[in-house]
Amino acid sequence: MVVIKLLIGGLILFMLFNLFRAMMLMLKNDPNQAPMSKYIGRRVLTSAIIIGLILVAVATGLISPNPPPY
Repeated sequence: MVVIKLLIGGLILFMLFNLFRAMMLMLKNDPNQAPMSKYIGRRVLTSAIIIGLILVAVATGLISPNPPPY
């Protein structure tokens, strides 16, 4: 259970890292660098992996969603 949470946390950090890399490329506007879409694409793929991992973990019972407040 802790491994799943650490994996999700690491993927979120990787997603934020790619977001800031894309921002730095956007601010530099250097034509010789990698396209910004490379980092945005990685961010979208990481988000899809996180959502899939959460869905699989909830379906298998590794993590449980918050109980309703009522």
